[in-house]
Amino acid sequence: MSRGSSAHGKRGTARLAAVQALYQVEFTGAFAGGVIDEFARHRFSDPGGDEAMVPGKLDAALFSDIVNGVVDRLPDLDAMIAPALAEGWRVERLDPVLRACLRAGAFELVARADIPARAAIDEYVGVAKRFFGGSEAGVVNAVLDKIARRLRPGEFESGHVGSSTPG
Repeated sequence: MSRGSSAHGKRGTARLAAVQALYQVEFTGAFAGGVIDEFARHRFSDPGGDEAMVPGKLDAALFSDIVNGVVDRLPDLDAMIAPALAEGWRVERLDPVLRACLRAGAFELVARADIPARAAIDEYVGVAKRFFGGSEAGVVNAVLDKIARRLRPGEFESGHVGSSTPG
């Protein structure tokens, strides 16, 4: 995943932070708004913290949109993810960080038509690679690809180039 001041880097950092925030929401039971505020106060403004998460290096609006959107649509997102999982797997059985990656990616596919499906998938594969060293990135790719093909079939027709807008 690229870093830096480009829109792509800012969005990628927002996605990484959103997955962390969604994990925190699930783990602690905290309200999404409180976790978003905490990230803004402590993680995005801490000069001693993660350099990638300082102001100006992430898309704060995308971060908030993902976190709030996933929390608001959680049952619907899980209902989209469940049939895309391998046989015998349930959303509840997934690692919580993997679950957060899939939920955030599914949210973007359903609610952010301004972001090309392939770009969103690639970004969440990259986020998964930041957290895992095994097959989890492949799971993210496969599940989000199934969801995207169901939700946005036109983007996968041959000859479709997609948007030139960075994801």
